[in-house]
Amino acid sequence: MAGAGAGGGYGDANQRIDYVFKVVLIGDSAVGKSQILARFARNEFSLDSKSTIGVEFQTRTLLIDHKTVKAQIWDTAGQERYRAVTSAYYRGAVGAMLVYDITKRQTFDHIPRWLEELRNHADKNIVIILIGNKCDLENQRDVPTEDAKEFAEKEGLFFLETSALEATNVETAFVTVLTEIYNIVNKKNLTADENQGNGNSASLSGQKIIVPGPAQELPAKRNMCCQAS
Repeated sequence: MAGAGAGGGYGDANQRIDYVFKVVLIGDSAVGKSQILARFARNEFSLDSKSTIGVEFQTRTLLIDHKTVKAQIWDTAGQERYRAVTSAYYRGAVGAMLVYDITKRQTFDHIPRWLEELRNHADKNIVIILIGNKCDLENQRDVPTEDAKEFAEKEGLFFLETSALEATNVETAFVTVLTEIYNIVNKKNLTADENQGNGNSASLSGQKIIVPGPAQELPAKRNMCCQAS
């Protein structure tokens, strides 16, 4: 990520936060969204993961370009009966991870529908990455990498294949999205407290929370397969 160094930590309650970015995970049920979140937020993986009920979010703080960024990652179940949460779920999101299972073609075939829903509910500026999860199961692959790369290029998305089990590319995926968001915010100065001096208002406690702005052209997307480091 040009121009931005990123590092991550798992918790310092007294740390000053410069930015809070909301990122949503979407895709069919059982593609590994909660596992990706657990790997990123807590560096954990459980083989006995149950389907997510309703909505939950977890946070992790990272350093990007010497600024402290708090990632607020939202996760919800992919089943149709939970689709009623979409409006609130997408509200305020500045990043999205569109996840499918490389061993289940149907989950990839549903991606255009999820992308349409995302674009209908989310801000036009939202940074989106397409994630092909479970790439540790290469011998069960049902979605060729080239199919996903072609779709991502056509739709202007970032693309990575990940393994939450083996921690492959999970960190890279989140850092890619968060750094892109940071670069857009930094370039356009789209901050909620841009006119409040040093951002020391009591209500925000120094936090700069980005707000929607006009559509803008994003840099060329990077595509990476599971073998990428």
